[in-house]
Amino acid sequence: VQLQASGGGLVQAGGSLRLSCAASGRTFSSYAVGWFRQAPGKEREFVSAIRWDGSTVYYADSVKGRFTISRDNTKNTVYLQMNSLKPEDTAVYYCAADLPSSSWYRNANLEREYYYWGQGTQVTVSS
Repeated sequence: VQLQASGGGLVQAGGSLRLSCAASGRTFSSYAVGWFRQAPGKEREFVSAIRWDGSTVYYADSVKGRFTISRDNTKNTVYLQMNSLKPEDTAVYYCAADLPSSSWYRNANLEREYYYWGQGTQVTVSS
């Protein structure tokens, strides 16, 4: 599976962006997908994750209520709608995917649950 993240850009605080994670491969609908982000000088952190059928989603506390993850398996794409953006949301956003193991439900926020990674898209929120 190859992942391509897009949709990043420069936006003012309070604005919105929608990130997309497009995947190659016919079995993408079987993959769980996570979004992670890395701000300058900081470690990469979990943002959100979604089960292969979209029935289960997870969010970091810092984005809960502002971000929404969704997927369209007919288009092999996962989306991250980001509203009410804050300067602290500035980071490179990465999508990642893997066939979920039984541990995914407990560990969806951990990088080790995902084998395939996209290249990242920059999100910059100005104050």
